[in-house]
Amino acid sequence: MANYVPPVGFHFRVEVLGLSPNDSDIRFSDVSGLSTELSTEEVAEGGENRFLQKYPVQTKYTDLVLKRGLLKSSKVTEWIEECIQQLNITPKNIDIMLLDEDHTPLMAWHLVNAYPVKWTVSDFSARNNAIVVETLQLYYQYFKVDRG
Repeated sequence: MANYVPPVGFHFRVEVLGLSPNDSDIRFSDVSGLSTELSTEEVAEGGENRFLQKYPVQTKYTDLVLKRGLLKSSKVTEWIEECIQQLNITPKNIDIMLLDEDHTPLMAWHLVNAYPVKWTVSDFSARNNAIVVETLQLYYQYFKVDRG
């Protein structure tokens, strides 16, 4: 382990399973929301008021947030429009893969039953020299980690 070098966080790929991936649909500039938290319930200890006990209740997962340059059309965008605008919600599994220098997955996060809950486009401004960014926010039930 003395020669261990942590992986870089800028070489990754996102795939929405069940949609035919193209080069644009797997490239995102940012991925956030891969976190989990154990909710607890505090219960006062009977007869001894100085102490509280904490008991595990449930595991919570935060929404996944994906960002990329705005695409005029893509399979992912069509799926999001179908879910949000037509209320035809079709959950999909999503794979997020951290890649090595040979584009081979080092680790992967498999998100189960994800669907979009929000889609936004960055502000337009004649004073800025910036690309238009779309942000996709997705709910998912849970994720599993494949550590390669």
